[in-house]
Amino acid sequence: MTIEEKIGGLLRKHNMTLSTAESCTGGGIAALITSVPGSSDYFKGGIVAYSNEVKMGMLHVSQETLMKQGAVSQETVIEMAKGAMKSMNTDCAVATSGIAGPGGGTLEKPVGTIWMAVVCGNEVMTKKEEGDLGRKENVKRTILDALTLLSDMLEKM
Repeated sequence: MTIEEKIGGLLRKHNMTLSTAESCTGGGIAALITSVPGSSDYFKGGIVAYSNEVKMGMLHVSQETLMKQGAVSQETVIEMAKGAMKSMNTDCAVATSGIAGPGGGTLEKPVGTIWMAVVCGNEVMTKKEEGDLGRKENVKRTILDALTLLSDMLEKM
């Protein structure tokens, strides 16, 4: 059983719905979730929010958070997930934001720095990745880690 099939089973078991808010993963999480037959029973949709304008407008991330913490931060991915839940009226959401590379890194946030959040109701779990594996591998690692985080949260419910 794949992780996306496991997540589907857990969402069905808990009668919960899911949405995604993705930046650096570019819709990869939503693509895996919807690769499972019948995923429309629990998956409502996803927003690929590369720009801060979309993060603020569609996902309700505050301008203050983006200015103070930056797009690649724990605070931002939590707000992205909560915004996706609000916009799409879901029980849970997964959000990612990071610097996949090869450019865009800084001393403070080098390439490979990626934050992810899973929110289900009032429960929040986050994870930070560090270390540059190359753009494609950074994205693949993030997709798998975000799905694992979601699976872990759903198993605890």
